[in-house]
Amino acid sequence: MTICYTGVILFSMKTAISLSNTLYEKAEETALYLGIPRSKLFAIALEEFIIRNNGKMITEKINEVYDKLDTREFEPYLNVGIESTRNLTKNDTW
Repeated sequence: MTICYTGVILFSMKTAISLSNTLYEKAEETALYLGIPRSKLFAIALEEFIIRNNGKMITEKINEVYDKLDTREFEPYLNVGIESTRNLTKNDTW
């Protein structure tokens, strides 16, 4: 039986950021409370921010596509659902 391992090396990038004293102190307190290094707290926060805003970017791109569509060709179909419901329920007593 042969066991093989594939090694993966993950690199971390160091960066410098400027924070207000108040934000820095809150970050320090939060990291201590969570029992994680401050750099890990910043990485988690940045990742969550990117994920949240990525959804907004996708929505904006989709809206750009829909804004360019000529919807006049769809007008005959816009009220089909309403008309169908009316026909199905015309003999119902409420």
